[in-house]
Amino acid sequence: MSVSKFYLGGLCLLFFSLAARAAVGGELPMESIASLSDELSAQVVEWRRDFHQNPELSNREFRTAGIVAEHLAGLGIEVTTGVGHTGVVGVLRGSKPGPVVLLRADMDGLPVPERNDLPFRSTARGEYNGEDVPVMHACGHDTHVAILMAVAQILTELREDLPGTVKFVFQPAEEGAPKGEEGGAELMVAEGILQNPQVDAAFALHISAVQEAGHIGYGAGPRYASVDDFKIVVTGVQAHGASPWMGVDSVVVAAQIVNALQTIVSRNLELTEQPGIVTIGSIHGGLRSNIIPERVEMVGTIRALDDDMRKLIHRRVREIAEGVATSMGASAEVHIPWSSSYPITYNDPELTAAMLPVLQAVAGPERVEQLKPITGAEDFSYIANEVPALYISLGGRPPGKDPGEVAAHHTPDFFIDESGFDVGVKALSAMAWQYLLNHGAAN
Repeated sequence: MSVSKFYLGGLCLLFFSLAARAAVGGELPMESIASLSDELSAQVVEWRRDFHQNPELSNREFRTAGIVAEHLAGLGIEVTTGVGHTGVVGVLRGSKPGPVVLLRADMDGLPVPERNDLPFRSTARGEYNGEDVPVMHACGHDTHVAILMAVAQILTELREDLPGTVKFVFQPAEEGAPKGEEGGAELMVAEGILQNPQVDAAFALHISAVQEAGHIGYGAGPRYASVDDFKIVVTGVQAHGASPWMGVDSVVVAAQIVNALQTIVSRNLELTEQPGIVTIGSIHGGLRSNIIPERVEMVGTIRALDDDMRKLIHRRVREIAEGVATSMGASAEVHIPWSSSYPITYNDPELTAAMLPVLQAVAGPERVEQLKPITGAEDFSYIANEVPALYISLGGRPPGKDPGEVAAHHTPDFFIDESGFDVGVKALSAMAWQYLLNHGAAN
């Protein structure tokens, strides 16, 4: 069913059911969810501030995971720890039979110094790839954890009427595992988080510093781009800088490759369909001004919102790098991916259409915004590749603040307004419940 048909044909009826006081006769207990969320509002902020002040890097989320596991166990939820290194999985079985919904929150911080005067700002430090670094929740994962802890408590309170099972996944290393380690959603999926019990659908959210607090963003189809980092090693013939004709200049070859790679997006991709990105972020070669080096190494990133385009970009990077190098008497070795690779994060269109009225009931229709796809990447994609999924954004920009003045994610000045957290709590709780109702045994 299309979004428009669902909206016109059933929106009024669904809004009426959302206002029900309890889950009686197959209704969504929206008023109960809202009331419990309001009661937990201060606790969510307290949890979030504690996590913010005590951030941990990828695969090192020991304290965070311990607090989460203790909370879930205290609610009577079945808890498994150590999944994907430090991940925590909780299973809440409702008193009524039904499908299984997965809700996910990521837990890791970033090697970023915090630059503000908040009383709960981070002064933590950690080890990142062998270096001592400052650590900050510069992408809002502290918010995600606190919100999902509240959702777990709400759904546990309503367990007697819960028409199915909810699996709570607290994931490490969304920002990428340290060098030489595995991690993140990919590892958790490999270790079986989608089985025992078998997951039927998945939901998650991400806080947004740009979107206004209390607002929800969504989109059907490709939501976040795939990401593949790559490495190109150009090998020429070393020579004295005063006698370049005696060698093959790997620096000049690398420069020509960088220029030629830009034609992939401008000349090979059908940009009316989806965008794509090829970026070189680092070039290293040589030690002295008067020595032409034998080797130059460069690394970059590839982003795509279409699987066929992703394959085309991979092929053209290889062809261009190897072809340009050969034409100039050098060679090029191409590694794709080099160290990280996430697929496209895809929002199931049917699931998105079914959940849109729920989101509108939670936040208000005027605060639910359809957004364009994002060329950033998200490893929730590994879950969304296996089961129907919906990934939404939750606003965290202070009301009235100019979006152009907001500090970006992954920066020292990143800031989140806490006033809209309850919208996220209600959205995840309501979407999980509505899915269970829609796909239960009675249906």
